[in-house]
Amino acid sequence: MRIGIDIDDTTVVTLDSMIKYGRIYNEEILKREHVVLNMGKIKNRYYLTSLFGWNEETKFDFFNKYYKNVLEDCKPLPNSPEIINKLKEEGNDIYFISARLTSILDCNAEELTIDNFKKHNIPYDKLIIGAYNKLDYCKDNNIDVFIDDSIEVLEELSKNGIKCYLMTSRINEFVDNGNIKRVYSWQELYDELKEVSK
Repeated sequence: MRIGIDIDDTTVVTLDSMIKYGRIYNEEILKREHVVLNMGKIKNRYYLTSLFGWNEETKFDFFNKYYKNVLEDCKPLPNSPEIINKLKEEGNDIYFISARLTSILDCNAEELTIDNFKKHNIPYDKLIIGAYNKLDYCKDNNIDVFIDDSIEVLEELSKNGIKCYLMTSRINEFVDNGNIKRVYSWQELYDELKEVSK
């Protein structure tokens, strides 16, 4: 199988870093109390405006100041490196397709991602960063299965014949996942993928 995988809050925990540096930004730059809103109720990957009540200008100012720190701090979800290695060893092709930003000052998201994957022994056949329309990239690379934490992304992919799994995160845990299969761990995902490949 060709397996497409999102990175942030699907393969690595990004939310913790976002909240850590969002708190610093709110308190030190904006000089306001740090409040987190809508936790667990967000359907898409654009969660910073919903979580912190920021507008787009504020969000990108935050990214320009702290995005590199956020990416450097990301740690793998439990068992993600081991399961991805196992999937690779079993003959699957691994495609990471991520909307990680590519236009942030002094932050090479692709290089940071490659370094992080090397550090945590996460294998892949192809790494695609800046993929804002994941459907196009999935079609171009003949992806059979896709794993993401964004319900909106998965709904679009599912409508176009791609088997999808929603990785549960603190961002989406209370959102109705509709017809998208929700998984709660990489081990559960692995078990699901084994059934699909039979």
